[in-house]
Amino acid sequence: MNNSSQTNTSSKSIGAGLLVAITASLCCITPVFATLAGIGGLAATFSWMEPFRPYLIGITILVLGFAWYQKLRPRTQEEIECACEEDEKPSFWQSRKFLGIVTVFAVLMLAFPSYSGIFFLDNSKGDKVIVVKKSDILNAELNIKGMTCTGCEHSVNAALNISEGVLEASSSYESGISTVKFDQTKVSVDQLATNVEEATGYKVTEKNIIQRKP
Repeated sequence: MNNSSQTNTSSKSIGAGLLVAITASLCCITPVFATLAGIGGLAATFSWMEPFRPYLIGITILVLGFAWYQKLRPRTQEEIECACEEDEKPSFWQSRKFLGIVTVFAVLMLAFPSYSGIFFLDNSKGDKVIVVKKSDILNAELNIKGMTCTGCEHSVNAALNISEGVLEASSSYESGISTVKFDQTKVSVDQLATNVEEATGYKVTEKNIIQRKP
């Protein structure tokens, strides 16, 4: 393989690795930014890709690994001679520096679910004092279809926490359940379900009151 062919192959690998990394993260990135942008109907657009995410991650690693191999492997005497004859310095887009930038970006994309919570304001009510009668507090469980990662959990929690009367909210994409504590005089479980569906695009399939505080 001459120097030009090696460079072209490496460039294609870099582009392919970047594309696959972004594709692997769409199911996690879309819910977060759709919720933040107020276009919740798009949140679940790429949820169907979640089962393929592990394979896409594996492909990303293999492709970028091959690109690094192409950059770091010792050149043969023939390739060195070709490089001397061409007397051309590789462009930035074909350099190790650019490959390093792409690799870091790909890692950030693949790890997105683990830090997606930083994109949401603290909606946990913080230290704000809320006066509520204990007899008015209810706990409910919402079964939600469409959550596939922690990014989805943050989106649902944000939709619940901005609802008036909500005291606490937590969600699990693994179980597909959100638990919410709320003041029944200010909001109903039906309204909470509607708020989640409108803000995130996910479907609430079941609503249950699980406990009434004395």
